[in-house]
Amino acid sequence: MNPSFCYRVYWEDTDAGGVVYHARYLAFFERARSDWLLELGFPQVELRERDNRVFAVSRMDIEFLSPARLEDELEVTVDVEQFRAATVMFGQRMFRGDGQLLARASVRAACLAADSFRPARMPARLQQTMKNLTTE
Repeated sequence: MNPSFCYRVYWEDTDAGGVVYHARYLAFFERARSDWLLELGFPQVELRERDNRVFAVSRMDIEFLSPARLEDELEVTVDVEQFRAATVMFGQRMFRGDGQLLARASVRAACLAADSFRPARMPARLQQTMKNLTTE
C-alpha cells in the first residue's frame, strides 16, 4: 500500500524567493503521516485519550532533490518499511504535481505512553494494521 496525500504550497511555507523553506518539508511529511493514521481509523486524539498512546519522531533523514515552490501541489507518500512493538520506520516521498520527486525521508517514530512518555507497545489493532502494510 502506498497511500498519498496532496497539499498546496502557500506563502507561509516559503522564503522570500518563493522556494519552500527546508524545515517546512518536515511539516508536510508529518501532516501526511497524521492524515495516514486518520485514514486508517486511528485518530491521534483517540489514541491518546482511549489508548494512552502517542508517537514521537526519534529520527528523520531527509534527502532534498529539487525545490518545491509557491503554489506547487505536492503529493506526499507514506510507507511502513518495518515496525516493532513500540517503533515504526516510515519511508516517505514528496512529489510535485507533475510527478517530479522533490524529497525522500526515512522516519523512525516511537510509540510512547501518553502519561509518562516512556516507550510502550502499540495497541494490538494498530500493530495488526502495520503488519498488513509493511513493505519489508
